[in-house]
Amino acid sequence: MRKHYRTIKFAFASALTGLVLAGFTSCGKRDENSPGVEFMPDMYRSPSLEYYQTHMVDGQLEMNAKQPVKGTVARGYLPYNYENTAEGYSKAGESLKNPLTANSREEYEKEGEIIYGKFCVHCHGATGLGDGKVGQKLPGAPPAYNGTLKNLPEGKIFHSITYGKGLMGQHASQLTQEERWKLVYFVQKLQGPKETAAADSTKTTAAATPTAASKQH
Repeated sequence: MRKHYRTIKFAFASALTGLVLAGFTSCGKRDENSPGVEFMPDMYRSPSLEYYQTHMVDGQLEMNAKQPVKGTVARGYLPYNYENTAEGYSKAGESLKNPLTANSREEYEKEGEIIYGKFCVHCHGATGLGDGKVGQKLPGAPPAYNGTLKNLPEGKIFHSITYGKGLMGQHASQLTQEERWKLVYFVQKLQGPKETAAADSTKTTAAATPTAASKQH
């Protein structure tokens, strides 16, 4: 009986001591935001590396965010080799072609129309006439696609979307290359059929008009 009583007394004393210690640890904290005793520090303070931080690696201070290795290309990324210059603009018009297959052109045009409605219609207008609500308030309205820009080649269209042109800002940071090419397809639809070079009528006139020498004969 005495042994059982001692066991109960010991358990009671242990519980009381635990309560007293808990009271001391929970009261009178200097930092009100402190969680108190951290029983599992790893759950409170993650050992993982955070973005845009510096860390010591082999005694050398290193940044987490590093530049890609020189000469490498990210998977799925196609480098654009035409500079934002007048020369680059001209070269793009001469040699840059749409890499998206023409077999799916109708599908790409529909997707390009959706992109156009989000990024271009405000200035260029629904039909590409340069009569968008924002375009009308600009110092100079955008030229019509079926007018001045009717024969603008696809390379120059893509180059303009990428870097911007005149009052239009660049869209490379907003649209992927594939989205820009889909937009090119829709812009070409707004341009309408391409105009062919007019025949030189002066040659025909010269041949049909008799010369003074021929009249004499």
